[in-house]
Amino acid sequence: MLPTFHEMLTQLVAEPSVSSTSPDIDRSNLRVIEHLANWLDGLGFQTEVMPLPNRPDKANLIATLGANVNDGLGGLVLAGHTDTVPFDEALWNSDPFTIKDDGERLYGLGSCDMKGFFPVALEAAAAFSQKQLSAPLTIVATSDEESSMAGGRYLLESGKPKADFAIIGEPTAMQPVFAHKGISMMSIKIEGASGHSSDPSLGANALDAMHAVMCELIALREELAASQQNDAFAVNIPTMNLGCMRAGDNPNRICGHAELQIDLRLLPGMDSEHLHNELERRIHKAVEHRGVSLRLNKAYPPIPPFQTDPNGALVQALSSLSGNQPGTVAFGTEAHFMQTLGMETVVWGPGRIDQAHQPNEYLSKDQLAPATNTLRAVIERFCLA
Repeated sequence: MLPTFHEMLTQLVAEPSVSSTSPDIDRSNLRVIEHLANWLDGLGFQTEVMPLPNRPDKANLIATLGANVNDGLGGLVLAGHTDTVPFDEALWNSDPFTIKDDGERLYGLGSCDMKGFFPVALEAAAAFSQKQLSAPLTIVATSDEESSMAGGRYLLESGKPKADFAIIGEPTAMQPVFAHKGISMMSIKIEGASGHSSDPSLGANALDAMHAVMCELIALREELAASQQNDAFAVNIPTMNLGCMRAGDNPNRICGHAELQIDLRLLPGMDSEHLHNELERRIHKAVEHRGVSLRLNKAYPPIPPFQTDPNGALVQALSSLSGNQPGTVAFGTEAHFMQTLGMETVVWGPGRIDQAHQPNEYLSKDQLAPATNTLRAVIERFCLA
């Protein structure tokens, strides 16, 4: 028998699965994958654990019910990620790895973003474990969405799963999301030459060079805002955040090094690769003839923007069943990878994104039954019709 929702969420949250670009805090997600695989096996799903290339401590899971229906064509995918962001335990009011139930909310790291989606999906799927499906139901669990999206990229590389429709169960408060911005993060490192501040000719000031770079970045940001708008988004322009800078070590020394980290959020339809090429061209031009060296580094390959037809069958079904109008969000998801695999993809799930990535993260209990009922109705519509 499938464990209760509370039991499943308790076990998933209890397994640390932080993903990070910092190796010292990056953790395996295998225990989360193993729990899900065991529960899905018990429901009659055919399960496949997919270790990531060169990372045996990381894996995706693809589990399919009715796997031979139409030779795997058609059907519905319910997908989510198994990892969490890093955390600061000192800021939590309870153990991040132990579910705290106050009667209205379930607190725990990843409870909202997005381990809580899996028990909802499994409870919905359990209603169909003994039924004859006309199209397969697939549940997908990925790794490293919060860092490199390596799990989603590996699915795309592997060419699976295959289906007609996919729901990415990120916390949208059960609003069907048909578009989100793309995300890219870059560090710009400049090495100059230090020297006594009384004579600028003794060195090459990295902070001066970075100032020239920042002027170019701000100019490009203003050009993009003037030329690109999409009123489906609350912030209807692409954004570039100059988020973090470290430079120099003392006021009486010529600044010998500087690093700036930026965050780009691009609208659907914008070409990430073209923009990055233009960005790098301008940065190189800004520092030439300044006697400094330059290093540019993307934190991970850019996450492309996502958009599907707001009048698509799955968008409209989720809107009708949940009672929420379709919309857009600014955060990124794995929707691009599912869409590229050929599925009409929608981002939809219980929980609110304002609870993600912060201490005392929680999932509201009043969303659980409506989310489960909605998924059951969606499964019935797309896998039994």
